[in-house]
Amino acid sequence: MSFQLNLDLPQITSPACIHLRSKAMYVAGQIGQTESPADPGSGACWCNQTQHVVGPDQKYVNRRECISGRGCFKTTY
Repeated sequence: MSFQLNLDLPQITSPACIHLRSKAMYVAGQIGQTESPADPGSGACWCNQTQHVVGPDQKYVNRRECISGRGCFKTTY
């Protein structure tokens, strides 16, 4: 019997902050709409403002958290 990865995570429909960076941007060319470990480069995110895994608001950055409503969120430059 072969191993099958089954993750039922909901898609993220809101746009990400323009300062969010991910390894997936350099591997796949974009940040995906899911947060699946099967996605190339998933899990490796950082803020372009702080160059760290913690944003200017001292909270961790990731695709699910860096959305509208967060104090440091930006849609355009």
